[in-house]
Amino acid sequence: MRHLELPRQPLGFFPTPVHELANLGKLLGGPHIFIKRDDQTGLAFGGNKTRKLEYIIGRALADGADTLITAGAIQSNHCRQTAAAAASLQLPCHLVLGGKSPDSANGNLLLDQLLGAKIHWAGNNRKGEDIPRIEQQLRSEGRKPFVVPYGGSNELGATSFVEALCELDSQTFAMQIDFDHIVFASSSGGTHAGLMVGKKLLKKDYQLTGIAIDKVGSADKSLPQLILELAVSTAEFLKTGCGMDESDLILNKDYTGAGYGIIGPAEKEAISLTARYEGILLDPVYTGRAMAGLIGLIRKGKFKKGESVLFWHTGGAPALFASADELQN
Repeated sequence: MRHLELPRQPLGFFPTPVHELANLGKLLGGPHIFIKRDDQTGLAFGGNKTRKLEYIIGRALADGADTLITAGAIQSNHCRQTAAAAASLQLPCHLVLGGKSPDSANGNLLLDQLLGAKIHWAGNNRKGEDIPRIEQQLRSEGRKPFVVPYGGSNELGATSFVEALCELDSQTFAMQIDFDHIVFASSSGGTHAGLMVGKKLLKKDYQLTGIAIDKVGSADKSLPQLILELAVSTAEFLKTGCGMDESDLILNKDYTGAGYGIIGPAEKEAISLTARYEGILLDPVYTGRAMAGLIGLIRKGKFKKGESVLFWHTGGAPALFASADELQN
């Protein structure tokens, strides 16, 4: 496949582990639950964005970039991992974060600062709307900036999850496990699109269910549109010969709660149960909401006893500390 020809910068520890959540499965009385531990990719507390950054920064370095720019919310896992990757490569990193500078930094923001990133506060513009101005300024100073897309979600980022599904396929073959479902947080679309292409390429029968984390996609496209368009363009970019259409996309939008980053009872329960029964930490924005979706679907009988479900843990635990007040009993 074409991904073997792409420039790539090693950043993480792979393959990430797969193991069963036997206690949680017993508690819920439903399917066998397994977990894919992309929270253990190793780059500044890990996370799934490390996979995407290997290909994206590989391209940046091949193009001669000497500075990285990206954007996200104040507790962005993507920004934290981008800052860590930049630090490991000794590249200046500019982060354009939504909101305004708080009185004190914690969670991912504290890590961004420790990693040496330059923070630009953007108010309501948490998806990179201010990047062109900053990029132009850096170019005027003689820098060669490279813009890492929001969430790492372009064809290169999605390619990493085509490969990730191949990684999982090798692991499940060795473990002699066949999954009926794979559940994960779906936000900027790159993880979801890559998994869709990987499933089609590997000719797998399991159902991919993305749990929508946000109520909206972009200013002009819905999240399903963004995901499907990226899946189509990734399949073409990799020259897979795989046709992608709406039948390949499953996005559950029943668990967005009060909106992006707002912690409700479902997220609190999911975080608490996973911590207390498995000793595994989820984050309040992405994996907590996705696990709440998994638990809800089990309780509704969508995932049945005797089936095997994989939960893809995409990381994000540092954001727990920024939400301490909301998560306390």
